Amino acid sequence: MFKYTLKHTDWYARNGVFSTPHGDIETPIFMPVGTKATVKWITPDDLHEMWAEVILNNTYHLYLRPGDEVVKHFWWAHKFQNYHKPILTDSGWFQVFSLWNTREWNSLVKITEDGVEFRSYIDGSKHFFSPERVMDIQSNIGADIIMAFDECAAGDSSISYARAAMNRTHRWAERSKTQWLKNNKVRKQQWLHEQALFGIVQWVVYDDLRKESAEFIKSLDTPGISIGGLSVGESKPDMHRILDIMKDILPEDKPRYLMWIGTPEDLIEWVHRGIDMFDCVLPTRIWRHGTAFGTYGYVRVRNAQYKLSDQPLDTECTCKVCRNYSRWYLRHLIGENEMYGMSLLSYHNLYFLLEITRSAKKAIKLWKYEDFRKDFWKRYNIKK
Repeated sequence: MFKYTLKHTDWYARNGVFSTPHGDIETPIFMPVGTKATVKWITPDDLHEMWAEVILNNTYHLYLRPGDEVVKHFWWAHKFQNYHKPILTDSGWFQVFSLWNTREWNSLVKITEDGVEFRSYIDGSKHFFSPERVMDIQSNIGADIIMAFDECAAGDSSISYARAAMNRTHRWAERSKTQWLKNNKVRKQQWLHEQALFGIVQWVVYDDLRKESAEFIKSLDTPGISIGGLSVGESKPDMHRILDIMKDILPEDKPRYLMWIGTPEDLIEWVHRGIDMFDCVLPTRIWRHGTAFGTYGYVRVRNAQYKLSDQPLDTECTCKVCRNYSRWYLRHLIGENEMYGMSLLSYHNLYFLLEITRSAKKAIKLWKYEDFRKDFWKRYNIKK
C-alpha cells in the first residue's frame, strides 16, 4: 500500500513518488501544518487550489482537544476536517519538549523508560505518552503517515545526555514498530487503510551519535525515515554538517522527512542535501509581523515604504494574492488586524514554498538543480 519510487536524481537532490491510500505524494514537497485539524487561516479549498499534496496534523493537540476518540468517532481525520489527500501526524514529542524546556513547566514533565508524563497546557491535568499509546492515538486519528515516539533532546544537550536519550529513543522506536504492526493488522481486519510508520533520527549536533542513530533507524526498515532535532537551537552550519554526514547513510528507497524546517532558503539547501519532505508553522505565523516570503527576500509590508505601494507582494509570484492585491492594501489589512489580511499573507507564504518545491522537481528532472539553486541565491537576500 505504501511505496516510494525514486524517479530522478541530480547529485543528492531527489525526485520521487510516495504512494499512500489517499493519493501519491511527489517529492520534494512542503507540507502545510494543520496543527489542530486546520491550517491556520486556510480552507481545504485553498489547499486544493495551491496543489498541496499532503498536510500535517499534530498528535499532541488533537489528543488533548477534541480527543483522538472524537476524531475517530467522526470517521477519522480526513472526514473530520474535509481534507481527502494524504495526512501525516507527528508523535507529539516536540510539544512535550517545548514545555519541558520552558522553565515554569520543567517540574511538570517526567521522562522515564516507559514514556513521558506531562500536564495539559489547557487545564493542568496529568497525561502519559508511551510509544504504544502514541501509536494508538495516531491510529485513532487515522493519518496515512505516522511518526515513532522519540525524545528530542535540546540543542545544547551534553553528549552524555544525548547518548542516553538516543538509546532510549531507539528502544521506543522498536516498541513503536511492534505496536504499529499490531494496529495495522487490526485496521486491515476492519477494512481500514493501513498506516506508514517513519522512524526518527535524532541526537543534536554530535556526528558520531547522528551516524549511529541513522544506522539504527535504517535497520528498522520502516516505510520512511524522519530527521528531527535540527531546529532546536543549533547553528545553520551545524545543520548543514549533520545532513552532509547522514545523506550517504539514509536508504535511497525510502522518503526522507526533515521535521520543523520551512523557509525558502532552508528548502533550497535541504533539497540539495537529499531531503524529500518538509513542514513548518512559520508560513502561517509570520503574518503577525506583516512578513511575506519573496523572490528577492522577505517582504515586510508593515514598513512605511509600502504605504503607497501599488506593487504586488512579489512580481514573480503567480498566486492569487500577488495577482489581485497590492502591498499597501495588505499593509492596511495587517495594520488593522483584519482576518482577511492574515489569510492572504498565509496563502501567499504557503503557495510560495509549494512553488519552490514544484520548481525544484522540474530542475531535478532536467539535471539542472544546481543551476536552479545558484539562481535562487543570486536573487535572494536573506537579510532583506
